[in-house]
Amino acid sequence: MKKLFFAVALMLMASVAAFAQKFAYVDTEYILAHIPAYKQAQAEVDKTSVGWQKEIEARYAEIDKMYKAFQADQILLTDDMKKKREAEIVGKEKEVKDLQKQHFGVDGDLFKKRQELVKPIQDKVYNAVKELAEKQNFSVIFDKASEMTMLYTNPKFDKSDEILEALGFKGDKKDDKDKKKQ
Repeated sequence: MKKLFFAVALMLMASVAAFAQKFAYVDTEYILAHIPAYKQAQAEVDKTSVGWQKEIEARYAEIDKMYKAFQADQILLTDDMKKKREAEIVGKEKEVKDLQKQHFGVDGDLFKKRQELVKPIQDKVYNAVKELAEKQNFSVIFDKASEMTMLYTNPKFDKSDEILEALGFKGDKKDDKDKKKQ
């Protein structure tokens, strides 16, 4: 009976070991921070965004000026003139809101600019992660930078520097690991 129990336990452990999955994680924020092209692309996106934001703020300031002038002149205006000025102000507000939506909306110019400049770099990182997973037989590779909470991570499972090396860049985590060993 003991031999049968031992044999069943051994087979159960062997089957569990056969189905064991390998896990690793990467830190995409760390990886992207070490890619100069990503920094340049992000800086260009930020610069464009700031420019558009300043343009929108200037237009809102112009509308505010128009509204204040309308309030000051309102007593002297006929009903037709009031309606005309009000319509002009409302039209300008609509133009600015449309411009804001065009630049910053869900599928707006900023989204397209980011897709054009940043997405190709992110795709390269994704492909390097996928290649690493296939080469080293990882079932799952988590992203430490994402919304998913990782309460503890063992640095030996961090593959971020390997991804950077595969992309042709140098990270600094290995240097930190070497320093800790000394």
